[in-house]
Amino acid sequence: MDRDDEQLLRGRVYGQDHDRPGPRPGRRYVELVGGPLDGLLLDITDWEQHEIGTGAALPTELGRFGTGGRAMYAPRPGDPRHFDWGGDAP
Repeated sequence: MDRDDEQLLRGRVYGQDHDRPGPRPGRRYVELVGGPLDGLLLDITDWEQHEIGTGAALPTELGRFGTGGRAMYAPRPGDPRHFDWGGDAP
């Protein structure tokens, strides 16, 4: 991914279509930090607290394993607004 790709992704919500890329009012988001999804927002509005605490394995083609791979993100200790990248998985 190059610098232009990174700028395109900033401010976008993971999993949203290209017609509605930004955050929506009344929803709760965390920012993904590092890795292939750096800068994207993840909608956690409907997540239970225990789900937030375990983080997310997000399907992406941008990671080390390409199609079918997942980017692993975990909540940042003491900062509920950010999930940090922990690596890629097949």
